[in-house]
Amino acid sequence: MSEIKTAFPLLARHEGIWDGWYRTYDANGDKVDEHRSRLVCRFPDDGLYPYHQTNHYQWADGRTEIRDFPARMAGDRIVFVSDLIEGWAADVALDDKHRTTMLHWVRKGEPEVYLYEMIQLSDDGLSRSRVWHWYRNGRILQRTLIDEQRVGTDWRAITGPSWPGQAI
Repeated sequence: MSEIKTAFPLLARHEGIWDGWYRTYDANGDKVDEHRSRLVCRFPDDGLYPYHQTNHYQWADGRTEIRDFPARMAGDRIVFVSDLIEGWAADVALDDKHRTTMLHWVRKGEPEVYLYEMIQLSDDGLSRSRVWHWYRNGRILQRTLIDEQRVGTDWRAITGPSWPGQAI
């Protein structure tokens, strides 16, 4: 087992391909966005980054977006090294059920906007739910609720787009 999987066993359980929905609500609880997603969470055996996540998004109007989040280990955290964000992730040691991962990040160029995320992995490892709490200058800005299902584990088989020729 790789060093990162040994150090972060809960994060290691997220390895694979996840399909889901992102739904964002403003501070008043009104839905302001909804889109489908496919996330590819991988632990490459070589290279500079022992964890690499690629997020594919698709909206009902046909818009798409792809974001890459390579990360490295730094003590008891995973540290993201991205053009979009600066942040970290860590397994929550206090969770004796080993279901919870926490993240914190700040968007580059928007230091007043930051986010805390909690990820809950199901005991069977086939589904997860995530909550993003967005803040601007210390005040809640919005919340994003994410529901995902694991649709595959063989991320190495993906050589191009993660869903070639088909909508997610």
